[in-house]
Amino acid sequence: MAENRKLTVNGMTQGVIWKQILLFFLPILGGSFLQQLYNTADAVIVGKFVGTAALSAVGGTTGLILNLVIGFFIGFTSGATVLVSQYFGAGREAQVNRTVHTAIAVSLIGGAVLTAVGMLAAPGLLRILQTPEDVVANAAPYLRICFGGTLATLFYNLGSSILRAVGDSRRPLLVLACCTGANVALDLLFVAALDMGTSGAALATVLSQLLSAVLVMWMVHKKSAALRIDPKKLRLHSDILRSILRIGLPTGIQAILYTLSNLTIQRGVNAFGTDTIAAWTVFTKMDAIFWMIMDSFGVAVTTFIGQNFGAMRMDRVKQGLRQCGVMCLALAVGLTALIFAFCPLLARLFSNDAFVVSRAVKIARFQVLFFVTWVTIQVLSSALRAVGDSFVPMVLISIGVCGLRMVWVLWIAPHLPRVLEYTICCYQISWAFTSLLFLAYYFFASPLRRQILLAEARAGRKF
Repeated sequence: MAENRKLTVNGMTQGVIWKQILLFFLPILGGSFLQQLYNTADAVIVGKFVGTAALSAVGGTTGLILNLVIGFFIGFTSGATVLVSQYFGAGREAQVNRTVHTAIAVSLIGGAVLTAVGMLAAPGLLRILQTPEDVVANAAPYLRICFGGTLATLFYNLGSSILRAVGDSRRPLLVLACCTGANVALDLLFVAALDMGTSGAALATVLSQLLSAVLVMWMVHKKSAALRIDPKKLRLHSDILRSILRIGLPTGIQAILYTLSNLTIQRGVNAFGTDTIAAWTVFTKMDAIFWMIMDSFGVAVTTFIGQNFGAMRMDRVKQGLRQCGVMCLALAVGLTALIFAFCPLLARLFSNDAFVVSRAVKIARFQVLFFVTWVTIQVLSSALRAVGDSFVPMVLISIGVCGLRMVWVLWIAPHLPRVLEYTICCYQISWAFTSLLFLAYYFFASPLRRQILLAEARAGRKF
């Protein structure tokens, strides 16, 4: 019992629910803005100092390719962070430690494979997606160098996720602040001062990711005895690996399907030419503000639900779901208003080209009005994953988001007038449809809902 109290005293199983979630989320929110600054530093500096073709090269297609391969392993290892959260909430120190070492071993193996394959396949992937040749010339070296830093990217994300899984969102924020500053400084050095173009931007990203990976894994090691890393213990524990596969594999597949659907849309955007690709790249950088904050809130939901589910506090699970829904909706509405109002100013940060700026603003104002339809998907998918139910949400998203988008772009949009908005409106349609699928699944078929109702029946009251 003493060990259990030691593990859970800093968790989220006690105290005022909305306040615990908010205090945990705020450092992640700060980290979201730093992450956005980190991700957009390349685009801002390249767009200003190199030009439109180079700006297209460091966003759009290259970002989606990186997300396709690296996103799978980040999604896969999310199974480990769900286990860490549950074991931490239940006070099972030995299982926390075994999970951490298994996750590190998986990341080492996966990172080595991704580095080799990605560096070899980069030019071919760009041409498959019908990327214009003037963009390929800048994008291929950028992509190869970024793939060279795959291990650093995986370990940074793994370490940050482990810390958040045990309720520590402050240390990942500090690490992100350090590596963001390093990335901006190195971008200015390599791109603006040394004129290294997109290769310099990629090198700045890799070096800053390496710094962040070292810092965050050191913090994991020092956090507590349950998280202490011992190289002699690195192995694939079969029982832990099976649990990671059960939870993380659907999440990894979901990440691939997301990216494949976005690559299909990107292929459609590429057909409109280099200037439109640049405008779409600018929009995706603004759009990323919303997604980074939603994803960060999803981390807070998963951590809260996971720890309380591990501690069998189903009353807090139900109340937390309600309060998370309200908070997430407020965030979505606020972000919609901010991006709609300030997108002209944001667009001018990335490009001096008047057409690129005006096109990016038009795209942004077309898309952001439907952000609120994502709230249900974000909260419920995060909560379901926290209790180990990741397969059905993956199926729902595969059908409602990924499948619907690909059907629209490949078979419906070609029969409509050749207007960009007819291609990208598949985002709004898929968000609304998938939200309905998640609501139906949660209320009528989900194990989480059944567990809450069973706990209420045992307690003789509604929570």
